[in-house]
Amino acid sequence: MQTLKAEVVAISPLTEFVHKVILKPQQPVTFEAGQYMQLVLGEKDKRAFSIASRPSQCDAIELHIGASGADSYAMQSLEHLRNAHTTGQLVDIEAGLGISQLRLQCERPIILLAGGTGFSYAKSMADHLAEIKCDRPVLFYWGVKEESALYAHTEMQTWADSHKNFEFIPVVENPSANWQGHTGYVHKAVIQDIVSLAPYDIYMAGRFDMIGIVRDDFITHGAIRENMYADAFAFIK
Repeated sequence: MQTLKAEVVAISPLTEFVHKVILKPQQPVTFEAGQYMQLVLGEKDKRAFSIASRPSQCDAIELHIGASGADSYAMQSLEHLRNAHTTGQLVDIEAGLGISQLRLQCERPIILLAGGTGFSYAKSMADHLAEIKCDRPVLFYWGVKEESALYAHTEMQTWADSHKNFEFIPVVENPSANWQGHTGYVHKAVIQDIVSLAPYDIYMAGRFDMIGIVRDDFITHGAIRENMYADAFAFIK
């Protein structure tokens, strides 16, 4: 873990409720694809956010923060960052946290599964896999409630179109009449598409209650627990 001070370079909306934040650490940051950082608001108040950047982007950290009035944890963090951006103050961060980072020492195909802003966790790994020219099959499933929440749809489709072994599958829970892709819960789309999950390394990010259900359903569908990765596992039974 690195403890750093960082400048808040930019805050911009991705959707009505999701904002992209760019931080510039005072020194290069070291992390692995799939790790997260903590925004330090106080000695006993540290807020965890997945890093959307790939590890080679050591001079900047990209975050995707989903915040609304009903989510004080994220909203308070966003206000802290906005205040620092306005005043020019530096923020304190801790980077290189988590144990669910991308494993590259095997040849199994990969499933990246993200719910909502859990997308940032999977994006870091997807971009890193492309950068190192990984030839393992990669299936990236991103589940959202409405189509408007697919803020990186074009970016990820370009990612998939540029690499023959990569596939991007967006899943919309409440689709419009015009939506022609997968619908319903994102992990149910995986189960529908794949006969058995036994051959796969599976990386997951989303709400803790969601991840617990996904883990159990995937194991029933053949997934091997030792090949499933989510930092949420440390906090759920």
